[in-house]
Amino acid sequence: MEPKTGTTLRSTVDETTVVVVRWSAGAAPVTCGGAPMVEKAFYDSASRGALDPAQAAGTKLGKRYTDPEGSVELLCTKQGQGSLALGGVPLEIKTAKPLPASD
Repeated sequence: MEPKTGTTLRSTVDETTVVVVRWSAGAAPVTCGGAPMVEKAFYDSASRGALDPAQAAGTKLGKRYTDPEGSVELLCTKQGQGSLALGGVPLEIKTAKPLPASD
């Protein structure tokens, strides 16, 4: 799956929902709680998987998650128990850049 900017992705193991802010072509698949995320339109609650306890640090509402290279950025619109990862590498909360001084 190659999501486009603006696509809503849904976790298949918990309630986590994210919106794609940036996605570079060829990026690894994004997972939540150890399971692949799917487009919200294709989510089926009947096929819900099990959360991997090793990837259950949780997501925070309103936070942006990014990979170390900055090639992928996701905005969390609904928090859950699963951790976001890209190709097995955990995504980090993006830190805000300070505004320039207006002296």
